[in-house]
Amino acid sequence: MKPKIDKTKFGSITVSGEKYKHDVLIRLNGKVEKRKKKLSKEVFGTSHIISLAEAEHIYEDGAKRFIIGSGQSGMLELSPQADAFFRQKKCAVELLSTPQAMRNWNEAKGPAVGLFHVTC
Repeated sequence: MKPKIDKTKFGSITVSGEKYKHDVLIRLNGKVEKRKKKLSKEVFGTSHIISLAEAEHIYEDGAKRFIIGSGQSGMLELSPQADAFFRQKKCAVELLSTPQAMRNWNEAKGPAVGLFHVTC
């Protein structure tokens, strides 16, 4: 069951009535997890670029869509290696500002995973 994202603002996101003050990953089964930023930070020195290791952690068999909330101002990006990984898995990637990604997530049909950056 896909949880609804109620709102987002700089520094937080509210999913199914629960407020999170960190980046979140929403799994195919609807479970909300804290993003494992260190998987990207170890590679790039920043968590604003999604690494191949983080992409592999995010992806789940059966996911057809990956919705990325790239931050309130859209600072998060996908590395070329991560992009290639999702293409190889035939998982469409939508990289949008977090407010727009929230709207797309709530309207999404079919199997999707989501990652939402809550700051910049």
